[in-house]
Amino acid sequence: MPGPGPPVRTPGRQVSRTTTSNRENMSASPPAAPAATRNAWLGLVAISLGVSLVVVDFTIVNVIIPPIVTDLKMSSLGAQWVQEIYAITLAALLLLAGRLSDVVGARRLFLIGTVVFGLAGVVAALAPTGAMLIGARLLQGIGGAIVLPTSLALLNSTFHGRDRGKAFAIWGSTIGAAAAVGPFLGGWLGEASWRWAFAINIVVVLMIIVGVLRYLAPSPAQPASLEVPSVVLSALGLGLLAFGLVEGRNYGWWESTRSSGPLGISLGSLSVVPVALAIAVISLTLFVLRQRQLARSATAEPLMDTALFAIGSFWSGNLATVIIGLAEFGILAVLPLWLQFTLGYSTLQTGLMLVVVALGSFTASGASVGMAKQLPPVRLVQIGLVLEIVGLALLGLLVRDDSGWFVTAIGLFLYGTGVGFATAQVTNVVLADVPPRKAGQGSGIQSAARQLGSALGIAILTTAFFGILGSDTADRLRAAGFADTDRVAGAVADSAGAAISGLAANPATEAAAVAARQAMTYAVRVNSYLCAALLLLGLVATFLIPGKPGAPGRAETAEPAAR
Repeated sequence: MPGPGPPVRTPGRQVSRTTTSNRENMSASPPAAPAATRNAWLGLVAISLGVSLVVVDFTIVNVIIPPIVTDLKMSSLGAQWVQEIYAITLAALLLLAGRLSDVVGARRLFLIGTVVFGLAGVVAALAPTGAMLIGARLLQGIGGAIVLPTSLALLNSTFHGRDRGKAFAIWGSTIGAAAAVGPFLGGWLGEASWRWAFAINIVVVLMIIVGVLRYLAPSPAQPASLEVPSVVLSALGLGLLAFGLVEGRNYGWWESTRSSGPLGISLGSLSVVPVALAIAVISLTLFVLRQRQLARSATAEPLMDTALFAIGSFWSGNLATVIIGLAEFGILAVLPLWLQFTLGYSTLQTGLMLVVVALGSFTASGASVGMAKQLPPVRLVQIGLVLEIVGLALLGLLVRDDSGWFVTAIGLFLYGTGVGFATAQVTNVVLADVPPRKAGQGSGIQSAARQLGSALGIAILTTAFFGILGSDTADRLRAAGFADTDRVAGAVADSAGAAISGLAANPATEAAAVAARQAMTYAVRVNSYLCAALLLLGLVATFLIPGKPGAPGRAETAEPAAR
């Protein structure tokens, strides 16, 4: 849609009258945002596929760990690092990737990240040893850290006006659906070989590359140098913070529960986790102080522009993002365990049940396209959070140790529908007033807020889940007069419920299996309520967000050369 022509220059007082008239016209009716082209929507498909790869690889590995351990003869600690090195690396590099998006150009960097992710998937699929697989997962984390914020920067620069709400609805539904579909894909592909769960990535990567090159215009770039101390402090702080939150239950929150930490590090009776968290806090504090110093001195471009937090929708939206992240996917970390070890679902059946979340997310995507024309993004976020809260509360009320699939599906569908609304539109709100030349930085900060909120939430919720599972199993066994209570309860908690099937197979311990199933159901119920309570807090936080973020007429500066 062509914009207005250049102003007519007239001498004398006519300039003043014309200028005044123009201001009045601009105030009364701001220019409409250009409508998105067909190519832009097709490009969005490629962006969404890229995001889906990153999110799916969070959850798909949970299902294929047993055959990986058997095939590569890995230890339980090595198996954990296959899962967790990905999340830690990704969290550590999000801010850096966001800044690079502005420097290099979002489209170019998105393609680089996609290629890195795809090649790392090939290495993972062919890995002959556990060490090589862990290395490949680290590379996937690097690729994922590049793809996430650059996908947001591309979205933010490509879609405007009402089209923004539609585009973010599709993007957000992709995240919700991918998180739920991962276990299903893992179970399905894992029946042939766990290697297919990684090899399949290369097909999707080729589709993404073709789609981005064909349908998305080159992005503006602002060549600049990166300040090394800022890069080191941000990566060290975010990486160690993610490590501490993810590994607290494994290594101990204070006292060490293992003979040594990662890389053979030993601190005696003290766990490596509090030390890592302390270093993370110090590093991030120094990082923020350094960014403020750079902004005042103007000697170098800061990695994170702290002036962005002066934007009301940006700081309040990120606050809501962190709180929402605490609970939004926490239930998905423990629900598969309950489905398999309490209800007796197979891996494939568990994946199919979680697909209900994806169906709800896609339902929200379709509904929000029309609703975005009538309601601001903040209201859609609030509608989504209410649906999530209702779905989780319903799950907590209805779950039993012999629940039917339909009862569970109702709660999961409502929850997934809420995720589809809230995840998409809270990101829309956060980036609505960020100047285009700062889109990469804003996207990196928002992605980091979401990732760290999720890491903190999973740390809280899994610690609560396994703590309740162990203590409630012990209480039930003690009440039934069962011998060796603590050992059996400890085995159930330490195995994440996998020991239940062995207890059920032995007539002498069958009663213990019943008690453990009841305890796991109770832990799921408590977790559902806890997630709902955290989301309620997130709902309250959304009322701090300005009512109309992204209103027309915000200042936008001229863009440098596209890349």
